[in-house]
Amino acid sequence: MESQPDALRNLPRIDALLAAAPGLVDRYGRATTAAALRHAVERSREVVKAGGEAASVEALVSTAGDELGVSFPGPPKAVLNATGVIVHTNLGRAPLSDAAGAALLEAAGYCDVEYDLATGRRGSRAAHLQPLLKAATGAEAGIAVNNAAAALVLTLAALATARQVLVSRGELVEIGGSFRLPEIMRAAGVELVEVGTTNRTRASDYEAGDDVALILKVHPSNYRIGGFTEEASVAQLAAVAARRGVPLLHDAGSGLLRSRDEPWFAGEPAIGDSISAGADLVVCSGDKLLGGPQAGLLVGREDLVARCARHPLARALRLDKLRLAALVATLESHVRQRHEDLPVWRALLADGERLAERAKTVAVATGGEVVAGSSLIGGGAAAELPLPSWIVRIECRDPNAAAAALRGGTPPLIVRVVDDALVVDVRTVPEAADEVVVERLVAVLEAPPT
Repeated sequence: MESQPDALRNLPRIDALLAAAPGLVDRYGRATTAAALRHAVERSREVVKAGGEAASVEALVSTAGDELGVSFPGPPKAVLNATGVIVHTNLGRAPLSDAAGAALLEAAGYCDVEYDLATGRRGSRAAHLQPLLKAATGAEAGIAVNNAAAALVLTLAALATARQVLVSRGELVEIGGSFRLPEIMRAAGVELVEVGTTNRTRASDYEAGDDVALILKVHPSNYRIGGFTEEASVAQLAAVAARRGVPLLHDAGSGLLRSRDEPWFAGEPAIGDSISAGADLVVCSGDKLLGGPQAGLLVGREDLVARCARHPLARALRLDKLRLAALVATLESHVRQRHEDLPVWRALLADGERLAERAKTVAVATGGEVVAGSSLIGGGAAAELPLPSWIVRIECRDPNAAAAALRGGTPPLIVRVVDDALVVDVRTVPEAADEVVVERLVAVLEAPPT
Protein backbone atom coordinates (compact mmCIF):
# COMPACT_ATOMS: atom_id res chain seq x y z
CA MET A 1 0.00 0.00 0.00
CA GLU A 2 1.33 3.46 -0.89
CA SER A 3 2.42 5.78 1.85
CA GLN A 4 0.34 8.89 2.31
CA PRO A 5 2.98 11.20 0.76
CA ASP A 6 3.29 8.90 -2.25
CA ALA A 7 -0.50 8.67 -2.65
CA LEU A 8 -0.82 12.44 -2.60
CA ARG A 9 2.10 12.84 -5.00
CA ASN A 10 0.60 10.29 -7.40
CA LEU A 11 -2.82 11.88 -7.71
CA PRO A 12 -3.33 12.28 -11.48
CA ARG A 13 -2.69 15.58 -13.23
CA ILE A 14 -5.70 17.46 -14.61
CA ASP A 15 -4.45 17.19 -18.22
CA ALA A 16 -4.24 13.40 -17.83
CA LEU A 17 -7.80 13.32 -16.47
CA LEU A 18 -9.02 15.51 -19.32
CA ALA A 19 -7.51 13.03 -21.77
CA ALA A 20 -9.45 10.27 -20.00
CA ALA A 21 -12.74 12.20 -20.17
CA PRO A 22 -13.33 13.09 -23.85
CA GLY A 23 -17.09 12.65 -23.47
CA LEU A 24 -17.28 15.21 -20.68
CA VAL A 25 -15.09 17.64 -22.59
CA ASP A 26 -17.28 17.29 -25.66
CA ARG A 27 -20.49 17.87 -23.70
CA TYR A 28 -19.46 20.49 -21.15
CA GLY A 29 -16.35 22.12 -22.60
CA ARG A 30 -12.71 21.82 -21.56
CA ALA A 31 -12.61 24.57 -18.94
CA THR A 32 -15.80 23.50 -17.20
CA THR A 33 -14.74 19.85 -17.19
CA ALA A 34 -11.31 20.78 -15.84
CA ALA A 35 -12.91 22.67 -12.94
CA ALA A 36 -15.06 19.65 -12.03
CA LEU A 37 -12.03 17.34 -12.23
CA ARG A 38 -10.10 19.64 -9.89
CA HIS A 39 -12.96 19.41 -7.40
CA ALA A 40 -12.86 15.61 -7.66
CA VAL A 41 -9.09 15.55 -7.13
CA GLU A 42 -9.39 17.85 -4.12
CA ARG A 43 -11.98 15.56 -2.55
CA SER A 44 -9.73 12.57 -3.18
CA ARG A 45 -6.79 14.45 -1.60
CA GLU A 46 -8.87 15.05 1.54
CA VAL A 47 -9.76 11.35 1.69
CA VAL A 48 -6.09 10.40 1.47
CA LYS A 49 -5.17 12.87 4.21
CA ALA A 50 -7.82 11.26 6.40
CA GLY A 51 -6.19 7.87 5.91
CA GLY A 52 -8.24 6.58 2.98
CA GLU A 53 -7.25 5.39 -0.48
CA ALA A 54 -6.86 7.65 -3.47
CA ALA A 55 -9.59 7.45 -6.10
CA SER A 56 -8.76 5.87 -9.45
CA VAL A 57 -8.79 7.84 -12.71
CA GLU A 58 -12.11 6.21 -13.61
CA ALA A 59 -13.61 7.15 -10.24
CA LEU A 60 -12.40 10.74 -10.53
CA VAL A 61 -13.88 11.10 -14.00
CA SER A 62 -17.15 9.57 -12.78
CA THR A 63 -17.31 11.95 -9.81
CA ALA A 64 -16.69 14.93 -12.08
CA GLY A 65 -19.39 13.70 -14.46
CA ASP A 66 -21.89 13.46 -11.62
CA GLU A 67 -21.08 17.01 -10.52
CA LEU A 68 -21.43 18.35 -14.06
CA GLY A 69 -24.70 16.52 -14.59
CA VAL A 70 -26.20 18.20 -11.51
CA SER A 71 -24.75 21.64 -12.28
CA PHE A 72 -25.64 21.62 -15.97
CA PRO A 73 -28.85 19.63 -16.49
CA GLY A 74 -29.26 20.93 -20.04
CA PRO A 75 -32.43 22.19 -21.72
CA PRO A 76 -35.88 20.93 -20.68
CA LYS A 77 -36.47 17.29 -21.66
CA ALA A 78 -39.59 16.03 -23.38
CA VAL A 79 -41.65 13.85 -21.05
CA LEU A 80 -44.78 11.74 -21.34
CA ASN A 81 -47.47 13.16 -19.08
CA ALA A 82 -49.69 10.35 -17.79
CA THR A 83 -50.95 12.29 -14.76
CA GLY A 84 -54.25 13.36 -16.31
CA VAL A 85 -53.48 17.00 -15.48
CA ILE A 86 -53.95 18.66 -18.87
CA VAL A 87 -52.41 22.07 -18.23
CA HIS A 88 -49.61 20.87 -15.94
CA THR A 89 -47.64 23.90 -14.76
CA ASN A 90 -44.58 21.87 -13.77
CA LEU A 91 -44.56 20.10 -17.13
CA GLY A 92 -44.73 23.27 -19.22
CA ARG A 93 -48.48 23.93 -19.24
CA ALA A 94 -50.02 23.69 -22.72
CA PRO A 95 -48.18 21.48 -25.20
CA LEU A 96 -47.95 23.27 -28.54
CA SER A 97 -49.81 22.12 -31.62
CA ASP A 98 -47.92 20.80 -34.63
CA ALA A 99 -48.72 24.04 -36.44
CA ALA A 100 -47.40 26.15 -33.56
CA GLY A 101 -44.23 24.07 -33.38
CA ALA A 102 -43.70 24.42 -37.12
CA ALA A 103 -44.28 28.18 -36.94
CA LEU A 104 -41.76 28.47 -34.13
CA LEU A 105 -39.12 26.65 -36.19
CA GLU A 106 -39.94 28.79 -39.24
CA ALA A 107 -39.29 31.92 -37.18
CA ALA A 108 -36.10 30.58 -35.57
CA GLY A 109 -33.94 32.03 -38.34
CA TYR A 110 -34.31 35.39 -40.05
CA CYS A 111 -38.00 36.25 -40.39
CA ASP A 112 -40.29 39.18 -41.10
CA VAL A 113 -41.21 39.78 -37.46
CA GLU A 114 -40.87 43.58 -37.92
CA TYR A 115 -40.32 43.84 -41.67
CA ASP A 116 -42.83 44.68 -44.38
CA LEU A 117 -42.05 42.43 -47.33
CA ALA A 118 -44.26 44.49 -49.65
CA THR A 119 -42.53 47.83 -49.06
CA GLY A 120 -39.11 46.68 -47.90
CA ARG A 121 -39.42 48.89 -44.84
CA ARG A 122 -39.78 48.38 -41.14
CA GLY A 123 -43.04 46.72 -40.21
CA SER A 124 -44.94 46.06 -37.00
CA ARG A 125 -44.94 42.82 -35.05
CA ALA A 126 -48.49 43.69 -34.01
CA ALA A 127 -49.59 43.20 -37.62
CA HIS A 128 -49.12 39.45 -37.25
CA LEU A 129 -51.22 39.21 -34.13
CA GLN A 130 -53.83 41.95 -33.84
CA PRO A 131 -56.23 40.75 -36.58
CA LEU A 132 -56.34 37.30 -34.99
CA LEU A 133 -56.93 38.67 -31.50
CA LYS A 134 -59.82 40.76 -32.81
CA ALA A 135 -61.33 37.83 -34.72
CA ALA A 136 -60.93 35.38 -31.83
CA THR A 137 -62.31 37.60 -29.06
CA GLY A 138 -64.58 40.17 -30.70
CA ALA A 139 -62.50 42.99 -29.22
CA GLU A 140 -61.60 46.22 -31.04
CA ALA A 141 -57.86 45.68 -30.57
CA GLY A 142 -55.32 43.54 -28.78
CA ILE A 143 -51.66 42.98 -27.95
CA ALA A 144 -49.70 40.20 -26.26
CA VAL A 145 -46.89 40.34 -23.73
CA ASN A 146 -44.84 37.90 -21.66
CA ASN A 147 -47.63 36.49 -19.47
CA ALA A 148 -50.96 37.44 -17.89
CA ALA A 149 -49.30 39.04 -14.87
CA ALA A 150 -47.24 41.18 -17.25
CA ALA A 151 -50.41 42.20 -19.11
CA LEU A 152 -51.98 43.23 -15.80
CA VAL A 153 -48.91 45.21 -14.68
CA LEU A 154 -48.70 46.95 -18.05
CA THR A 155 -52.37 47.93 -17.98
CA LEU A 156 -52.19 49.24 -14.43
CA ALA A 157 -49.00 51.20 -15.14
CA ALA A 158 -50.35 52.68 -18.37
CA LEU A 159 -53.81 53.63 -17.11
CA ALA A 160 -53.64 54.09 -13.33
CA THR A 161 -50.17 55.07 -12.09
CA ALA A 162 -50.37 56.93 -8.75
CA ARG A 163 -54.15 56.64 -8.75
CA GLN A 164 -56.72 54.32 -7.19
CA VAL A 165 -57.85 50.94 -8.50
CA LEU A 166 -60.92 49.28 -6.97
CA VAL A 167 -60.84 45.52 -6.30
CA SER A 168 -63.15 43.28 -4.30
CA ARG A 169 -61.63 41.84 -1.13
CA GLY A 170 -62.79 38.42 -2.32
CA GLU A 171 -60.62 38.75 -5.46
CA LEU A 172 -57.26 39.62 -3.91
CA VAL A 173 -55.77 36.41 -5.21
CA GLU A 174 -52.35 34.81 -4.91
CA ILE A 175 -51.04 33.20 -8.10
CA GLY A 176 -48.27 30.65 -8.59
CA GLY A 177 -44.91 31.39 -7.03
CA SER A 178 -46.50 33.28 -4.10
CA PHE A 179 -47.15 36.41 -6.17
CA ARG A 180 -50.06 38.27 -4.63
CA LEU A 181 -52.32 40.76 -6.37
CA PRO A 182 -51.69 43.59 -3.84
CA GLU A 183 -47.93 43.18 -4.38
CA ILE A 184 -48.35 43.24 -8.16
CA MET A 185 -50.46 46.40 -7.92
CA ARG A 186 -47.91 48.04 -5.63
CA ALA A 187 -45.14 47.22 -8.11
CA ALA A 188 -47.23 48.80 -10.88
CA GLY A 189 -47.41 52.06 -8.90
CA VAL A 190 -51.15 52.13 -8.21
CA GLU A 191 -53.12 52.51 -5.00
CA LEU A 192 -55.25 49.50 -4.14
CA VAL A 193 -58.68 50.28 -2.73
CA GLU A 194 -60.39 47.19 -1.33
CA VAL A 195 -64.18 47.11 -1.58
CA GLY A 196 -66.85 44.79 -0.22
CA THR A 197 -66.03 41.78 1.94
CA THR A 198 -64.37 38.43 1.33
CA ASN A 199 -67.64 36.63 0.65
CA ARG A 200 -70.01 39.39 -0.51
CA THR A 201 -69.26 42.32 -2.79
CA ARG A 202 -72.04 44.24 -4.53
CA ALA A 203 -71.91 46.64 -7.47
CA SER A 204 -72.71 49.50 -5.09
CA ASP A 205 -69.45 48.83 -3.21
CA TYR A 206 -67.55 50.07 -6.27
CA GLU A 207 -68.74 53.63 -5.63
CA ALA A 208 -65.79 53.97 -3.20
CA GLY A 209 -62.65 56.02 -3.80
CA ASP A 210 -61.98 59.67 -4.58
CA ASP A 211 -59.31 59.39 -7.30
CA VAL A 212 -60.29 56.23 -9.11
CA ALA A 213 -58.61 55.42 -12.41
CA LEU A 214 -59.79 51.86 -12.94
CA ILE A 215 -62.12 49.15 -11.71
CA LEU A 216 -60.51 45.71 -11.68
CA LYS A 217 -62.44 42.44 -11.57
CA VAL A 218 -60.33 39.32 -11.04
CA HIS A 219 -61.56 35.80 -11.72
CA PRO A 220 -60.36 33.55 -8.86
CA SER A 221 -59.28 30.77 -11.20
CA ASN A 222 -57.76 28.39 -8.68
CA TYR A 223 -60.29 28.49 -5.83
CA ARG A 224 -63.99 28.85 -5.09
CA ILE A 225 -65.83 30.64 -2.27
CA GLY A 226 -69.12 28.92 -1.45
CA GLY A 227 -72.02 29.47 0.88
CA PHE A 228 -73.32 32.94 1.71
CA THR A 229 -71.72 34.79 -1.21
CA GLU A 230 -72.38 37.53 -3.72
CA GLU A 231 -70.31 39.18 -6.42
CA ALA A 232 -70.93 41.86 -9.00
CA SER A 233 -71.10 40.65 -12.59
CA VAL A 234 -69.05 42.08 -15.43
CA ALA A 235 -72.20 43.72 -16.82
CA GLN A 236 -73.02 45.34 -13.46
CA LEU A 237 -69.47 46.63 -13.06
CA ALA A 238 -69.46 47.90 -16.65
CA ALA A 239 -72.45 50.05 -15.78
CA VAL A 240 -70.73 51.40 -12.65
CA ALA A 241 -67.51 52.08 -14.59
CA ALA A 242 -69.39 53.89 -17.35
CA ARG A 243 -71.23 56.04 -14.82
CA ARG A 244 -67.97 56.95 -13.09
CA GLY A 245 -66.13 57.52 -16.37
CA VAL A 246 -63.38 54.95 -15.73
CA PRO A 247 -62.44 51.75 -17.57
CA LEU A 248 -63.36 48.26 -16.36
CA LEU A 249 -60.50 45.74 -16.55
CA HIS A 250 -61.36 42.04 -16.26
CA ASP A 251 -58.59 39.58 -15.45
CA ALA A 252 -60.23 36.48 -16.89
CA GLY A 253 -57.37 34.13 -16.13
CA SER A 254 -57.42 31.00 -18.24
CA GLY A 255 -57.86 32.25 -21.80
CA LEU A 256 -61.17 30.58 -22.61
CA LEU A 257 -62.22 32.43 -25.76
CA ARG A 258 -65.88 31.45 -25.96
CA SER A 259 -68.26 29.99 -23.36
CA ARG A 260 -68.66 26.21 -23.30
CA ASP A 261 -71.43 23.88 -22.14
CA GLU A 262 -69.25 21.16 -20.59
CA PRO A 263 -69.75 20.97 -16.80
CA TRP A 264 -66.02 21.23 -16.06
CA PHE A 265 -66.10 24.77 -17.50
CA ALA A 266 -68.83 25.88 -15.08
CA GLY A 267 -68.17 29.40 -13.89
CA GLU A 268 -65.15 29.88 -16.14
CA PRO A 269 -65.43 33.30 -17.85
CA ALA A 270 -64.97 33.55 -21.59
CA ILE A 271 -63.13 36.52 -23.06
CA GLY A 272 -65.74 37.10 -25.73
CA ASP A 273 -68.51 37.13 -23.13
CA SER A 274 -66.61 39.68 -21.01
CA ILE A 275 -66.18 41.96 -24.01
CA SER A 276 -69.87 41.61 -24.90
CA ALA A 277 -70.86 42.33 -21.29
CA GLY A 278 -69.05 45.67 -21.38
CA ALA A 279 -65.53 45.08 -20.09
CA ASP A 280 -63.26 47.75 -21.54
CA LEU A 281 -60.17 45.54 -21.30
CA VAL A 282 -59.61 41.84 -20.66
CA VAL A 283 -56.35 40.09 -19.80
CA CYS A 284 -55.72 36.35 -19.80
CA SER A 285 -53.06 33.68 -20.24
CA GLY A 286 -51.96 32.20 -23.54
CA ASP A 287 -50.71 28.84 -22.24
CA LYS A 288 -53.77 27.55 -20.39
CA LEU A 289 -57.12 26.98 -22.12
CA LEU A 290 -55.97 28.94 -25.15
CA GLY A 291 -53.52 26.09 -25.69
CA GLY A 292 -50.57 28.16 -26.88
CA PRO A 293 -47.19 29.39 -25.63
CA GLN A 294 -46.64 31.40 -22.48
CA ALA A 295 -48.13 34.82 -23.18
CA GLY A 296 -50.43 37.42 -21.70
CA LEU A 297 -53.26 38.64 -23.93
CA LEU A 298 -54.64 42.14 -23.52
CA VAL A 299 -57.73 42.89 -25.60
CA GLY A 300 -60.47 45.49 -25.57
CA ARG A 301 -61.13 49.11 -26.50
CA GLU A 302 -58.81 50.35 -29.23
CA ASP A 303 -57.89 53.61 -27.48
CA LEU A 304 -57.00 51.87 -24.22
CA VAL A 305 -55.01 49.11 -25.91
CA ALA A 306 -53.11 51.78 -27.83
CA ARG A 307 -52.22 53.59 -24.59
CA CYS A 308 -50.88 50.34 -23.15
CA ALA A 309 -48.93 49.58 -26.32
CA ARG A 310 -47.25 53.01 -26.17
CA HIS A 311 -46.14 52.61 -22.55
CA PRO A 312 -42.39 51.96 -22.07
CA LEU A 313 -43.15 48.71 -20.26
CA ALA A 314 -44.75 47.32 -23.42
CA ARG A 315 -41.35 46.94 -25.06
CA ALA A 316 -39.81 45.43 -21.92
CA LEU A 317 -42.61 42.86 -21.69
CA ARG A 318 -43.19 42.11 -25.38
CA LEU A 319 -43.09 38.63 -26.90
CA ASP A 320 -40.02 37.40 -28.72
CA LYS A 321 -40.37 36.20 -32.30
CA LEU A 322 -40.61 32.51 -31.35
CA ARG A 323 -43.55 32.83 -28.99
CA LEU A 324 -45.17 35.35 -31.31
CA ALA A 325 -45.04 32.79 -34.12
CA ALA A 326 -46.44 30.01 -31.93
CA LEU A 327 -49.23 32.26 -30.61
CA VAL A 328 -50.24 33.30 -34.13
CA ALA A 329 -50.51 29.65 -35.18
CA THR A 330 -52.54 28.83 -32.06
CA LEU A 331 -54.98 31.68 -32.65
CA GLU A 332 -55.34 30.65 -36.29
CA SER A 333 -56.56 27.24 -35.10
CA HIS A 334 -59.16 28.91 -32.88
CA VAL A 335 -60.31 31.30 -35.59
CA ARG A 336 -60.72 28.35 -37.99
CA GLN A 337 -62.53 26.46 -35.19
CA ARG A 338 -60.04 23.61 -35.45
CA HIS A 339 -59.82 22.87 -31.74
CA GLU A 340 -58.79 19.30 -32.48
CA ASP A 341 -55.44 20.65 -33.73
CA LEU A 342 -54.58 21.85 -30.21
CA PRO A 343 -53.33 19.16 -27.77
CA VAL A 344 -55.04 20.82 -24.80
CA TRP A 345 -58.39 20.72 -26.55
CA ARG A 346 -57.86 17.19 -27.87
CA ALA A 347 -57.44 16.13 -24.25
CA LEU A 348 -60.38 18.20 -23.02
CA LEU A 349 -62.75 16.84 -25.66
CA ALA A 350 -61.40 13.26 -25.80
CA ASP A 351 -64.07 10.61 -26.41
CA GLY A 352 -64.81 8.63 -23.25
CA GLU A 353 -65.20 5.31 -25.02
CA ARG A 354 -61.88 5.71 -26.79
CA LEU A 355 -60.18 6.61 -23.49
CA ALA A 356 -61.62 3.43 -21.98
CA GLU A 357 -60.26 1.34 -24.88
CA ARG A 358 -56.79 2.86 -24.55
CA ALA A 359 -56.81 2.39 -20.79
CA LYS A 360 -57.80 -1.27 -21.21
CA THR A 361 -54.86 -1.86 -23.55
CA VAL A 362 -52.47 -0.47 -20.94
CA ALA A 363 -54.13 -2.44 -18.14
CA VAL A 364 -53.97 -5.78 -19.98
CA ALA A 365 -50.28 -5.32 -20.75
CA THR A 366 -49.31 -4.29 -17.22
CA GLY A 367 -51.61 -6.36 -15.04
CA GLY A 368 -53.52 -3.28 -13.93
CA GLU A 369 -57.22 -2.56 -13.80
CA VAL A 370 -59.32 0.13 -15.44
CA VAL A 371 -61.33 2.18 -12.94
CA ALA A 372 -63.52 5.24 -13.15
CA GLY A 373 -61.60 8.34 -12.20
CA SER A 374 -61.11 11.94 -13.15
CA SER A 375 -58.66 14.15 -14.99
CA LEU A 376 -58.02 17.80 -14.17
CA ILE A 377 -57.69 20.86 -16.40
CA GLY A 378 -54.87 22.16 -14.17
CA GLY A 379 -52.90 25.37 -14.43
CA GLY A 380 -55.29 27.09 -12.03
CA ALA A 381 -58.03 26.95 -14.68
CA ALA A 382 -61.67 26.06 -13.97
CA ALA A 383 -60.94 25.87 -10.22
CA GLU A 384 -59.79 22.26 -10.62
CA LEU A 385 -63.21 20.92 -11.59
CA PRO A 386 -62.76 17.22 -12.49
CA LEU A 387 -63.30 15.68 -15.92
CA PRO A 388 -64.78 12.17 -15.68
CA SER A 389 -62.27 9.73 -17.14
CA TRP A 390 -61.01 6.14 -17.18
CA ILE A 391 -57.69 5.51 -15.53
CA VAL A 392 -55.38 2.52 -15.02
CA ARG A 393 -54.56 1.47 -11.46
CA ILE A 394 -51.47 -0.74 -11.14
CA GLU A 395 -50.47 -2.35 -7.85
CA CYS A 396 -46.79 -3.16 -7.42
CA ARG A 397 -44.17 -3.79 -4.71
CA ASP A 398 -43.06 -0.21 -4.26
CA PRO A 399 -45.11 2.29 -6.29
CA ASN A 400 -42.97 5.26 -5.27
CA ALA A 401 -39.80 3.51 -6.41
CA ALA A 402 -41.54 2.49 -9.64
CA ALA A 403 -42.68 6.06 -10.27
CA ALA A 404 -39.10 7.26 -9.70
CA ALA A 405 -37.79 4.66 -12.16
CA LEU A 406 -40.36 5.77 -14.74
CA ARG A 407 -39.23 9.37 -14.32
CA GLY A 408 -35.60 8.36 -14.72
CA GLY A 409 -35.94 6.48 -18.00
CA THR A 410 -36.07 7.59 -21.61
CA PRO A 411 -38.44 9.14 -22.27
CA PRO A 412 -39.36 10.12 -18.71
CA LEU A 413 -42.89 8.91 -17.93
CA ILE A 414 -44.74 10.91 -15.27
CA VAL A 415 -47.49 9.06 -13.40
CA ARG A 416 -49.27 9.53 -10.08
CA VAL A 417 -49.11 7.40 -6.94
CA VAL A 418 -52.49 7.13 -5.22
CA ASP A 419 -53.42 4.74 -2.39
CA ASP A 420 -50.22 2.70 -2.79
CA ALA A 421 -50.69 2.12 -6.52
CA LEU A 422 -49.47 3.63 -9.77
CA VAL A 423 -52.19 5.61 -11.54
CA VAL A 424 -51.92 6.14 -15.30
CA ASP A 425 -54.28 8.50 -17.13
CA VAL A 426 -53.95 8.27 -20.92
CA ARG A 427 -56.04 11.40 -21.50
CA THR A 428 -52.84 13.47 -21.41
CA VAL A 429 -50.76 11.00 -23.43
CA PRO A 430 -50.66 11.39 -27.23
CA GLU A 431 -52.31 8.26 -28.59
CA ALA A 432 -49.29 7.61 -30.80
CA ALA A 433 -47.20 7.22 -27.63
CA ASP A 434 -49.39 4.52 -26.02
CA GLU A 435 -46.98 1.74 -27.02
CA VAL A 436 -44.06 3.62 -25.47
CA VAL A 437 -46.04 4.04 -22.24
CA VAL A 438 -46.70 0.29 -22.13
CA GLU A 439 -43.04 -0.54 -22.85
CA ARG A 440 -41.81 1.78 -20.08
CA LEU A 441 -44.32 0.42 -17.57
CA VAL A 442 -43.62 -3.23 -18.35
CA ALA A 443 -39.85 -2.71 -18.17
CA VAL A 444 -40.08 -1.10 -14.73
CA LEU A 445 -42.69 -3.50 -13.33
CA GLU A 446 -40.73 -6.58 -14.45
CA ALA A 447 -37.34 -5.30 -13.30
CA PRO A 448 -35.85 -7.29 -10.38
CA PRO A 449 -35.87 -5.52 -7.02
CA THR A 450 -32.71 -3.63 -6.15
